[in-house]
Amino acid sequence: MSVTLAFVIFIIFIALVFDYINGFHDAANSIATVVSTRVLSPGMAVVWASFFNFIAFALLGTRVAKTIGGDLVRIELIQPDLRLYVLLAALLGAVIWNLITWYLALPTSSSHALVGAYAGAAVAAYGGFGDLLKAEGWIKTLIFIIASPLIGLTFGFILMVAVYWLFRRSTPTRVDKLFRRGQLLSAAAYSLGHGGNDAQKTMGIITIVLVTSGLIEAGAGGKLPDIPLWVVLTAHAAIAAGTLSGGWRIVHTMGSKITKLKPVGGFCAETAGALTLFGATLAGIPVSTTHTITGAIVGVGATRRLSAVKWGIAGRIVWAWVLTIPLAAIIAAISFLVIRLIDRLT
Repeated sequence: MSVTLAFVIFIIFIALVFDYINGFHDAANSIATVVSTRVLSPGMAVVWASFFNFIAFALLGTRVAKTIGGDLVRIELIQPDLRLYVLLAALLGAVIWNLITWYLALPTSSSHALVGAYAGAAVAAYGGFGDLLKAEGWIKTLIFIIASPLIGLTFGFILMVAVYWLFRRSTPTRVDKLFRRGQLLSAAAYSLGHGGNDAQKTMGIITIVLVTSGLIEAGAGGKLPDIPLWVVLTAHAAIAAGTLSGGWRIVHTMGSKITKLKPVGGFCAETAGALTLFGATLAGIPVSTTHTITGAIVGVGATRRLSAVKWGIAGRIVWAWVLTIPLAAIIAAISFLVIRLIDRLT
């Protein structure tokens, strides 16, 4: 095995570590509501979510992977001998930021950590911005930082109001029993959306690594080629394994600290989140599953009364969102400089 091939395998391994951490960091997104409403035990909930995280590849395609891989950074402008270092530093920046926010129990976006880290490492290697970043990809990504929680909030609010009206003559016991069953379906749908959007980010990075190292050819016009099937399956397996391992600190924040949920509220929040994620994924837009489900939970809680939402907790989460891209970028840039220094010393 050549040194270059060994290095490529190492980067792919780090990419899968990121995917695994993404899974347990974002496990709360998939299972917090179904656990907090006690529809499923924590153990059963993670198994349920992991299964649907994995099978999402069969339904939602690879459009997001191609956005991450080809629409954010013009990696061809970076010196060829630095490109793999950029990709490794991007992954390290995202991993480190995810671990920091996991330790602090903040449900931040793994997606935005990755895109921020990728940009930070690339800018450090290029020596500035110039025309390194592709405006179109960044515009839709940045728009959906704001749009995805607002869409989730709107859907969550509308669904909850609709359910209140449709079941206004039903007894609380009947409604609770019905939506306990319904929440199994809504949790499955949300986990499909989560796996379909988030696993694709890692697929995109791994495919760039393969193209950059010459192991596969670039697509027409230098675009990202079709994602190899083994990359698709491996990425989904890694995120499913991460979800299976939990992430209980963040589950508590998502499931109970923002607002108290009953099964009907959990159903509406998960359904709202799933609808948002399906639309974004099919459009090839990398969105934050964390932003989406948090917005949906806030929308559901606001139907009772605005004071039902713990805005202090929500505000703390928003600050973590605002800081994710720049701080992940800084960590990745530092990682790149450290990697270059180690390379020069060895």
